[in-house]
Amino acid sequence: MHYRVLWMQTQQSFEVGADESVLDAATRQGVDLPHDCTFGGCGTCRMKVETGSFAYADGELPMAMSDEEHAEGYALACQARAQSDLVISVETGPACSPPTVLCATVAELRWHTPGVYHLALDLPEGHGVQYAPGQYLNIRLPGGEHRSFSMASPPVGNRVTLQIRKIAGGRFTEAMLATAQVGDALEVEMPHGSFFYRAKDYQPMVFAATGTGFAPIKAILESLLDDEDCPPIHFYWGMREEADLYLLDEIEAWASRLYEFTFVPVLSRASASWTGRRGYVQDAIAEDFADLSEHSIYLCGSPHMIQDAKAMVGLAGAAMDKIYSDSFIFQNEAAAIAELSEE
Repeated sequence: MHYRVLWMQTQQSFEVGADESVLDAATRQGVDLPHDCTFGGCGTCRMKVETGSFAYADGELPMAMSDEEHAEGYALACQARAQSDLVISVETGPACSPPTVLCATVAELRWHTPGVYHLALDLPEGHGVQYAPGQYLNIRLPGGEHRSFSMASPPVGNRVTLQIRKIAGGRFTEAMLATAQVGDALEVEMPHGSFFYRAKDYQPMVFAATGTGFAPIKAILESLLDDEDCPPIHFYWGMREEADLYLLDEIEAWASRLYEFTFVPVLSRASASWTGRRGYVQDAIAEDFADLSEHSIYLCGSPHMIQDAKAMVGLAGAAMDKIYSDSFIFQNEAAAIAELSEE
C-alpha cells in the first residue's frame, strides 16, 4: 500500500509506503524535508498534517511532540507513518544555502566556564554560504561521525562562534578539543536546522534556554540589535548555579540596543546569596505570563524543559504554530542525563 504526500509550500509530491516514515520516503525520492536526529528527539522535522491521517509505529508520541501539538494536527516526519494520502505544511524559512561542506580554521578556543568551551571558527574567504541566525552546523569527525552545534553568532563576516559543553568521555568535546590548537583545520557542514527568527509574526517574543541552548538565541538576538522594528523580548535562561552563567555583560548591554528587552536568569540550585529567580525557566514563564495568546515562543535546550514549556505556554493561550523549538539531543547518553538534571 502506497500513499501520495503533497508538500504545500513547495508543491512537491512523493509516494510513501505504509511501513516507512514520511521523512524516509521523502529523502529516498530527493525531497529535502528539514530534519536532524531522525528518532523523534529534536523536533526539527515537525510538520502540520493539513489533510489525511497518520500514526506512529509504536503508538506513542515521539519525545519532541507534545499532546497539544498532536491535538492540532502536528506530527514528526521522521516517525509518522501515513494511513492515507497526506497534504503537509512545512515552513521553508529564509533563503539559506543548502548544507555545504567547508574547511574551517580554529581561530579561538577558551573557556566560558569550567564546563563550556568558546570555539571560534574562521570559514574560508568568499565561501558564499548563507545561514539564518539560530541554525546549527555539523563538525565532521573521522569515521563518518559528526557533532552538531548551534552557531552563537549572526552571519557577519567569515567567523562563527560555538558554545560547547564538555562531555565526560566525549570523543569530540573531551578528546579532540582538549588538544586542539589555533590554526587547526576542522571540516564543517552548514547550515542545518529550522530554529530561526520569524519576522512575519511581528508580536512580542518569549525566549527560553537551558544550558548551551543560549547559543542560537544569542545569534538571533544579536541579529536584532538596533532594529527599530524589533518587538518586545523576554529572555529566560536556566542554569544550575550562578557560576554557570556567562557573557552576562554582553546580555545586559543588549538592553540599550533592543526596543524592549527583559533578561531573567533562573537557577535551579541557587546558593543562599542568589537574589534572582529560582527554579525552572518554564515555571518562571508561567508565573510571569497569564496570557501568551499574542506572543511568539522560542525554546532551546533540554528536551525535558521544552516538553514542559510547550504544555505550560499552551495553557496560557500560546498558538502551537507560534512555538518554535530546538531540542538538544546528545550522542552520549550520559550527556543527555546531565542536561536533563541541570534544568
